[in-house]
Amino acid sequence: MTDSKYFTTTKKGEIFELKAELNSDKKEKKKEAVKKVIASMTVGKDVSALFPDVVNCMQTDNLELKKLVYLYLMNYAKSQPDMAIMAVNTFVKDCEDPNPLIRALAVRTMGCIRVDKITEYLCEPLRKCLKDEDPYVRKTAAVCVAKLHDINAQLVEDQGFLDTLKDLISDSNPMVVANAVAALSEIAESHPNSNLLDLNPQTINKLLTALNECTEWGQIFILDCLANYSPKDDREAQSICERVTPRLSHANSAVVLSAVKVLMKFMEMLSKDLDYYGTLLKKLAPPLVTLLSAEPELQYVALRNINLIVQKRPEILKHEMKVFFVKYNDPIYVKLEKLDIMIRLASQANIAQVLAELKEYATEVDVDFVRKAVRAIGRCAIKVEQSAERCVSTLLDLIQTKVNYVVQEAIIVIKDIFRKYPNKYESVIATLCENLDSLDEPEARAAMIWIVGEYAERIDNADELLESFLEGFHDESTQVQLQLLTAIVKLFLKKPTETQELVQQVLSLATQDSDNPDLRDRGYIYWRLLSTDPVAAKEVVLAEKPLISEETDLIEPTLLDELICHIGTLASVYHKPPSAFVEGSRGVQHKRLPPRSGSNESTESPDVAPSATAQPSEQQPAVIPSQGDLLGDLLNLDLGPPVNVPPIPSSTVQMGAMDLLGGGLDSLMGDETEGLGGDLSGSPAIGAGYGTPAVMPTSLNAPIGGGLSELFDLGGMGMPSGSFVAPKTIWLPAAKAKGLEISGTFSRRMGHIYMDISLMNKAMQVMTDFAIQFNRNSFGMAPAAPLQVNAPLAPNQTIEASLPLNTVGPVMKMDPLTNLQVAVKNNIDVFYFSCLYPINMLFVEDGKMDRQIFLATWKDIPNENEVQFQIKDCHLNADAVTNKLQSNNIFTVAKRNVEGQDMLYQSLKLTNGIWILAELRIQPGNPNYTDLELSLKCRAPEVSQHVFQAYEVILKN
Repeated sequence: MTDSKYFTTTKKGEIFELKAELNSDKKEKKKEAVKKVIASMTVGKDVSALFPDVVNCMQTDNLELKKLVYLYLMNYAKSQPDMAIMAVNTFVKDCEDPNPLIRALAVRTMGCIRVDKITEYLCEPLRKCLKDEDPYVRKTAAVCVAKLHDINAQLVEDQGFLDTLKDLISDSNPMVVANAVAALSEIAESHPNSNLLDLNPQTINKLLTALNECTEWGQIFILDCLANYSPKDDREAQSICERVTPRLSHANSAVVLSAVKVLMKFMEMLSKDLDYYGTLLKKLAPPLVTLLSAEPELQYVALRNINLIVQKRPEILKHEMKVFFVKYNDPIYVKLEKLDIMIRLASQANIAQVLAELKEYATEVDVDFVRKAVRAIGRCAIKVEQSAERCVSTLLDLIQTKVNYVVQEAIIVIKDIFRKYPNKYESVIATLCENLDSLDEPEARAAMIWIVGEYAERIDNADELLESFLEGFHDESTQVQLQLLTAIVKLFLKKPTETQELVQQVLSLATQDSDNPDLRDRGYIYWRLLSTDPVAAKEVVLAEKPLISEETDLIEPTLLDELICHIGTLASVYHKPPSAFVEGSRGVQHKRLPPRSGSNESTESPDVAPSATAQPSEQQPAVIPSQGDLLGDLLNLDLGPPVNVPPIPSSTVQMGAMDLLGGGLDSLMGDETEGLGGDLSGSPAIGAGYGTPAVMPTSLNAPIGGGLSELFDLGGMGMPSGSFVAPKTIWLPAAKAKGLEISGTFSRRMGHIYMDISLMNKAMQVMTDFAIQFNRNSFGMAPAAPLQVNAPLAPNQTIEASLPLNTVGPVMKMDPLTNLQVAVKNNIDVFYFSCLYPINMLFVEDGKMDRQIFLATWKDIPNENEVQFQIKDCHLNADAVTNKLQSNNIFTVAKRNVEGQDMLYQSLKLTNGIWILAELRIQPGNPNYTDLELSLKCRAPEVSQHVFQAYEVILKN
């Protein structure tokens, strides 16, 4: 009969019966009882009460029974540490048992019992097992050292176990060597600078000898260890490669990838002129091809790794294009990955084959795959110049199919082909224009607009085409709006007389009616350029564009080198370094390839970069805006005291860098020098075919005010004066709680959250034994201490209590978000109620963000996460608002004045680490306009509504 019978009983009084059976004199009965205990434990029943009885069964010769008892011990030792000490003597005894299986079992179980009290008793048995005559015991003891190090690192170091582990690397048994390497690697990961695995040629030789006789997992540990070694010269690298190469034919794909990693790393040190280098390249291809005959999940992992290998050394697989052709039954994730590798391997020799395949793929039913296939045709055209003509005609054939998404993708890639081969394939523009009405995706619309603007002189009705896009300007995505603005300006510079009204229309839409700062700035720059110096405008806007590069999606070389060192791990699947997805310090060791053969880099210390290159990186800020970024430029401005700059007469302004910068930054800063751009309506440039703008943007003529220093002037900001606490409300009426009435509120004092409650007894009997518990909630709110009600609550009496709270409880998203379900118990009954806590209780004291980080983060959070609110009838000035909010942990990062409006930029942080950024607009001194405008940006937009309510409550009370 099978062991399933042990899982069928659910009798009452079972524990008592089991206790009797465990103490039985009959061995069979004991074994049956322990099996029942393990079965109960497996299905989640608590059988910890039987701990002493089960431990008594340890002293037996029966190996099966001993295994079961040890299994029980591992599970319950943590909850019963005092009882677990009883088992120590048996462990010590078992470690000296004549049967090596029992010795190994004892040492394995010792490593799994994570109880500090017991650990020190286990050192002596472990020391004996590390030097045991049987290799099975030694290999088990090696892994136990790593487990023990995780529990108590200091103890392992003091007892000298690490030295014993290092000695085991020279063991005669290959499995012992492999486990010793695995244990040392594990320990070294948590102590990156400890140099535990002191690899030298002698040690490497021992590892390579053990490699041939290990199990597959042992081989993986040894290969990963070899990958961390830096050979002293190319001869040693070649010798190691020769001994690792046979692993490429292993049946286990993990062993193959680990071997590939070692070879890819050491190939860096081999000269390409060596015959062996060519041989190695040939040997690497077949195992990688073989990986593609596995099941789809393994294929995907193999393809992600091959993608890296092909970027580093395309010559390995250059003759293997056919294995990457897509099969009809491949899952989509495998298809897309194969497609990517096909393009990377495309060359003049195989382009005809590749194009025929891609054209076939473009008629598939899977939309994502078809899109990628069409895009791939374009990438082939850009990569292999000789094929460009065939690619373009293939794309035109696909456009003729009139399948909407195929047409759109084709137009996107044709735009790139025009950028790569100017004045070569423009004859196809007429065909593209026929499909204008069918474009509904932003990227395709933007590409088509770019083509119309770029080749406006060749398209007779270019103005009509662009005007058709302008009708729904505000409904378009930012990408399309920016492209449309540039295209119309290009058209105006090519055909000034016919398109005057069109350019005025788009400039006014971009600068006056748009909320998008990027669009507004580009509009202002064009407006300035056109009105000041149309010749300069022509040179800037119609300048010759650089050709686009072949491969735009290659991984950056230093990152690629690091990922090659992580082949066969999760990093090679994500294409990200471990530091990007591993939390904490473990495993975040940066690896790099050894210096290439013949390079000047020192082979002595591969981890030390030259000091000249190391210096700049140390001074980089935490968030680095890109160089051409207007926000970045804003950060680089001198925020010192204002400097008096003489105004520059408009007639002398040349379109140099200074005016461009002025035009670009004014909308961000609101402060503008009078001279920049001057009075545009009087500029001589306007007469030259550029009509006066209907309405001038007011900020273009704004006075200089207090200079740029006012942008981040936080003068006059006071210190916190106490946070707002809402009045108490009744949470639990007496009618629902047998005479107990509970009212309360929440407050934040000295960085801690409190629930302030009043307990009122409206019953006829005394109430005692109060306790409180919270259900799981959105922010993990939980009592930090028991509810203190020191005296009995007599009838008609009220007691005030203050319950400290923390936010480390269990989390579950509630609706509404700040809902808190509470249970209160007393001597009469248990009562349940729910209340809402104000979200400002969760605003922490370190919520002030650095200005640079604020600007970069605001830009980084997607625009769709921005939510806008109005706070009605608020009669406070900027300083009063700042003080009020700061006392509630809403911190003002920057303040500026734009056209009479005070703008406050604020940050706050919730207890769970979520940042909320805010922009608050105030009209000071205007009695007719007392509404404040609040914009909130956050990565978790669902909190924005609650944060707005907190603003409203704080500012109005």
